[in-house]
Amino acid sequence: MKLSRYFYTTLRETPSDATMASHIFLMRGGYIKPLSTGIYSMLPIGHRVMKKIENIIREEMNRVGGLEVDLPIVQTAELWSESGRYSAIGDELLRFKDRNNHNMVLAMTHEEAVTDASRYVLSSYKQLPFMLYQFKTKYRDEARARGGLIRVREFLMKDAYSFHATQADLDAYYEEQYQAYLRIFRRVGIEPVVVQSDTGIMGGKLAHEFMLDTPSGEDYLILCKKCGYQANREIAKFQRHPYTNNAEAALEKVATPNKESIEEVSSFLQVSPEATAKCVFFDIEGKLVTVLVPGHLEVSEIKLRNILKTKELIPADESLIKASGMEPGFASPIGAKNTRVLIDLALENANDLVVGANEKDFHFKHCNPKRDFSNYEVLDLAEASALCHCPNCDEMLTETRGIELGNIFKLGTKFSESMKATFLNPEGQSEPAVMGCYGIGVGRLMASVVENSHDEFGPIWPKSIAPFQVEIVSIGKEANVIEAADKLEKELTSLGFEVLLDDREERPGVKFKDADLWGIPVRIGVGKKGLEQGQVEWKLRSEKNFEMVDLDQITEKLRLFYN
Repeated sequence: MKLSRYFYTTLRETPSDATMASHIFLMRGGYIKPLSTGIYSMLPIGHRVMKKIENIIREEMNRVGGLEVDLPIVQTAELWSESGRYSAIGDELLRFKDRNNHNMVLAMTHEEAVTDASRYVLSSYKQLPFMLYQFKTKYRDEARARGGLIRVREFLMKDAYSFHATQADLDAYYEEQYQAYLRIFRRVGIEPVVVQSDTGIMGGKLAHEFMLDTPSGEDYLILCKKCGYQANREIAKFQRHPYTNNAEAALEKVATPNKESIEEVSSFLQVSPEATAKCVFFDIEGKLVTVLVPGHLEVSEIKLRNILKTKELIPADESLIKASGMEPGFASPIGAKNTRVLIDLALENANDLVVGANEKDFHFKHCNPKRDFSNYEVLDLAEASALCHCPNCDEMLTETRGIELGNIFKLGTKFSESMKATFLNPEGQSEPAVMGCYGIGVGRLMASVVENSHDEFGPIWPKSIAPFQVEIVSIGKEANVIEAADKLEKELTSLGFEVLLDDREERPGVKFKDADLWGIPVRIGVGKKGLEQGQVEWKLRSEKNFEMVDLDQITEKLRLFYN
């Protein structure tokens, strides 16, 4: 492919809204073009990368018995009402009416459509198991689109769904998908971190996320370096070590003038934050919920939402808090009324704590929750951090950030039961199919590869998904240079290599900068001086320097490089 005939553009300056490396380089290299917030056009060079990723995923899905389908993105609200998700999902689901005034949705995921397809075919246990997958454009009305392709509104997703007669069969196939995902990410040059995660809107009993460990990630991961425990911070478990000191000490009210935060109170009273407990308040359908966690930890909103079975946590306003007899900034459940009190596991057996006295500028010392609180529930409420201990081996946990590459879920019968995707078992009885779900965002994976493999000049694409295998750059306007570059391009193309020839009448510096932005693994520079010796420049994108190679050795060198 000659660049003079290609559809492309490159940018010298970084777009003002781009902060992540992938966003910067995919924009500067002309891979993507923004159409509106969170919606991108995929230009030819980006499309080539996407197709290569797609082919790798397809190979691995076929390897574990997948059957490719194509399901509609426009679906009826009625279908989503069958599963219960039409009302359960918030504004992320785009709802609209067609010309006949029917309620419709633009699918953000395809559980309903695939379950509908399965019930159309499925009748007997003899048809199970099977797995259907697709590559499909999705739409999620994302409130905080960011990072280029990392978080978008419209995106290409590989989603796969397996159907089984038993939970045991799903469990076995889930491991096959787990291994297939590892192969996919390793084939694109990423060694993923695999963590347990929240099932979210998908439902089900178990989920894993495959993450890229990177400082630019938007997710927080909790890891144990000793035993290998890994989980998304949202749901991570940890060992509690309750603060205890003097269980018999009487409650004592002390002045804490203008000291509202945990940091201020603990410093003023000369106690550690672990020796305090703080209240966080939520308004759940007009009723006050009071949540207490140790002062050095935070409330896990995911855990709390799951406990309360609510889509949204609304902070309680001051009037609702005061109506319960508590004082914002100086609050505790002591003497409170008309509120549901939830305390974290770490506080169940704690004592000698500092808590609010429900009076401005005053706190209690020596609080013993078992003695001083009434009508409370003990739950796993706190969010894990590097201040916590591993739930398995009690080692101190570590914290890192990551980008979600893909996820797998054990859905169980959540969709098949509500939507009546059933089969007759060997005894002739009707049972709902047991389902699994497996997703990869193709565009996000492309961006993640760039986050994982780049330098200050642009992406360094792995061989498996590079837009081209080799770029030939003509250095100079001499006829013999142009002729030699053109001849080499034709020769390598005829041998099956994917070749991009930069035949533009541009300065070498411009060509080399663009070559860096395109990140093609091999760059061959054809110049006058080299040709006089029968040689060309050979440079790998992953290396800084080039070497001179005999022109007649290029073919063999490329074969060795790609084998």
